[in-house]
Amino acid sequence: MSRIGRMPIAVPAGVTVDIAENNQVTVKGPKGTLVRVLPEEMDIKLEGEEIIVTRPNDLKKMKSLHGLTRTLINNMVIGVTEGYSKVLEVNGVGYRAAKQGKKLVLNLGYSHPVEMEDPEGLESKVDGNTITVTGIDKEKVGQYAAEIRDTRRPEPYKGKGIKYADEVIRRKVGKTGKK
Repeated sequence: MSRIGRMPIAVPAGVTVDIAENNQVTVKGPKGTLVRVLPEEMDIKLEGEEIIVTRPNDLKKMKSLHGLTRTLINNMVIGVTEGYSKVLEVNGVGYRAAKQGKKLVLNLGYSHPVEMEDPEGLESKVDGNTITVTGIDKEKVGQYAAEIRDTRRPEPYKGKGIKYADEVIRRKVGKTGKK
């Protein structure tokens, strides 16, 4: 069996989980509510204070859906209790980020400032040269952080651009002159 799919998901106090027909799972917690329709083939049961995901057979597709379904439910439970955040760093001379209401304004060496609207349910904070994206949906937090990073990706020669805080940029040596 799937090692991840087999593990039960503990439901902490203050979190309610509803499993409707066609596997629509609703998780309510102190930070908000998340709703997601999961694969119909999987059997999701709420037993006491834990959720157990089982699969109907051992086909390759069912095995892969088993671990995925369990992880998606677990991410929803963690999201409504703790939330998710991604930290990005802005590196480069004259590169800066600022917040204007719900807009994130980035000056990244282009002829114009790049303005990005915070999506519904997400919040971005700017502190010096770091941008922190927070929210309860792991997928949306990661997507918005990736979109911010895509406005000016880090380059390998000077390391200028927007990178994740835990990202390591492989540096290259610049060209040398003739002797």
